[in-house]
Amino acid sequence: MQPLVKAAEGADAVTVPILTPGKVPSLRSRTSRVGSLGDLPPVQHPSGRLGEPKREAPKKPAKRMFGATLLNTDEQRLLSLLEMRLPRIAGKFDALLLVVVLSLLCIGLVMVYSASTFVAARCCGDPSYYFQKQLLGAALGVCAMLVTMRIDYRQWRRFSLVGMAISVPLLIIVLKFGTNAYGASRWLSFGSVLSFQPSELIKLVLALYIADWLARKGNQVGTFLYGLAPFVILVGGILGLVLLENDMGTAIVIAGLATAMFFTAGANILQFLLAMSCGILIFMTQAFRGYRLLRWIGFVDPFNPQYMTNLNLQLYQSLLALGSGGWFGLGLGESRQKTGYLPLPHIDSIFAILGEELGFIGGTLVILLFLCLAFRGFRLARRTQDIYGALLATGITTWLVLQAIINIGATTALIPYTGVPLPFISYGSSSLIVSLAAVGVLLNISRYIQEPETPALSRSITIAFRKKS
Repeated sequence: MQPLVKAAEGADAVTVPILTPGKVPSLRSRTSRVGSLGDLPPVQHPSGRLGEPKREAPKKPAKRMFGATLLNTDEQRLLSLLEMRLPRIAGKFDALLLVVVLSLLCIGLVMVYSASTFVAARCCGDPSYYFQKQLLGAALGVCAMLVTMRIDYRQWRRFSLVGMAISVPLLIIVLKFGTNAYGASRWLSFGSVLSFQPSELIKLVLALYIADWLARKGNQVGTFLYGLAPFVILVGGILGLVLLENDMGTAIVIAGLATAMFFTAGANILQFLLAMSCGILIFMTQAFRGYRLLRWIGFVDPFNPQYMTNLNLQLYQSLLALGSGGWFGLGLGESRQKTGYLPLPHIDSIFAILGEELGFIGGTLVILLFLCLAFRGFRLARRTQDIYGALLATGITTWLVLQAIINIGATTALIPYTGVPLPFISYGSSSLIVSLAAVGVLLNISRYIQEPETPALSRSITIAFRKKS
């Protein structure tokens, strides 16, 4: 309840709410309370007789929903601009989410050091070479997380278009001037020390931009001309550039986060299913070409002796590492597969090394941490008061969790092998820094969580269903 104050004494008194600094009152509290017509003093009629006050013709009541009068488009836009400019009082961040992410980060640093010692000693002459670079990336990532955690997430709406203007040209530049490694051209190298992967940055930038774009569209998201068509053009163009880099795993992650945000914003179900079907057909045409076709063949028959030393080498050695770990593992640093048998033990295959050294218990702990991250992230999306924050939390959480699912699923032969890093654990500074910056945005969203009567996400979904019915 907002505190009330009387503007005047007597029968004409009107009580209005006092606005608490830093908070925007709900629609229900924005209307002042006025006494009934029976409380008004009598007025003098032209005939000189006292009588009842002159009554106006009754007006058609405004449509009400959730206990508040719905605003038109212009009023919603003005209210959104007002709320953007008003200062807000930040609360406490989600401590459990921070603990989960830092736990994954610590496990990742330990496993990168353990998994990369043999490879680093053989190619660089220093067993801790990759660990030192990962430690530097973790320090920069934590700094980025602390910065994004302090910035009001609404402010990113002003820079999302600028981020797209920077990230998309980088995706084009990497096709021409990028460094080719492991069969893909994904890295922009600056000297022999610094390298950067634009496809990692585009995940965060695209989540920021799509959340702002869908929030501005409002009810037009459910239309074909203003909703589905521009969405398909935007996301399809980004996916085309990523697929030209031979990076199918990242393309799937981008498609997943964009689709989850579009569906959450209130997409038309029939149009959405049609677009999904077309997208799956396009992905399938790309999945059965070149080396990807060979991975499908190896996935169908992973233990065929004919494929163990060529098509299925990485998958077979990953399964062998997981099987030899047992319940409690061989012990930290005692992996045998990392000594030249398993390709990329510190990057794509790090979960296999983790399972070999820490066993089923260690692998289950990592999976539970990612499940906890998914729960806290989607819980934030559910409780956020504005639709922009709800969409942004949905996109970031979907991205991190889906990427973990793809990495672990490929390592355990649940899906065909594709190369994506395990968030916060695999070696790779670009992925680590961007992922931690995204977590900082999630933590900032958690600082403004309140207990609304009806959260923004439920409100938008209910409105969409009522209009369709």
